[in-house]
Amino acid sequence: MARSASVNGRQPRGERKRIEILRAAAAVFRRRGYHGASVDQIARALNMAPGNLYYYFRNKEEILYVCHDYSLGLILNELKEVEQSQLTPDRQIHRLIVAFVHIFIDVLHGTAWTLEVEALSPPLLKKVIAKRDRIDNAFRAILTEGMRSGLFARRDPKLAAFVIFGAINWIPRWYDPAGRATSHEIAQAFADYLVAGLQNTNRMTLASVAGGRAGRS
Repeated sequence: MARSASVNGRQPRGERKRIEILRAAAAVFRRRGYHGASVDQIARALNMAPGNLYYYFRNKEEILYVCHDYSLGLILNELKEVEQSQLTPDRQIHRLIVAFVHIFIDVLHGTAWTLEVEALSPPLLKKVIAKRDRIDNAFRAILTEGMRSGLFARRDPKLAAFVIFGAINWIPRWYDPAGRATSHEIAQAFADYLVAGLQNTNRMTLASVAGGRAGRS
């Protein structure tokens, strides 16, 4: 159904290898579940000896943790740039949705939200949840500002965020790298549709009416 765009790899060789391991591990975790997966299976997916994999990660839990931490870090970096920009709330949300979709398709296929975070030990789980909460709260703040300014219809920002995250979370269920649409096309479509659903249609109607009157005067 969709075809992934290539990921730009400018990291040092060791970092690229760690990301390659994370991608393979994420696929094994999704297929077998965290508890059903083994380091040997992850290593086999990479044609590596398990001993070589331990050069990059101490154990399976660290791999799961870094899967979450890496993808959440990418989202937080994008969020920081968006918050420092002069973009309006609708353009901020649009840009963030595009970034989310690219991470779900091109990076670790939704690791930030869809893998078994509850399998982590309490100290690591606490770190992941803290980053997820920062993203969620920042997202809601942008939605709230959009509603306050009249760009977005007044709704519960928490539910609006859930709708957006829920739509994106479903991508790994249907995404097919051999399909016709690129990740860029999918990201743009999701952002366009989801932001359109937030728009204050009353404001748009009033603006249209005002424009029509001005044209007749």
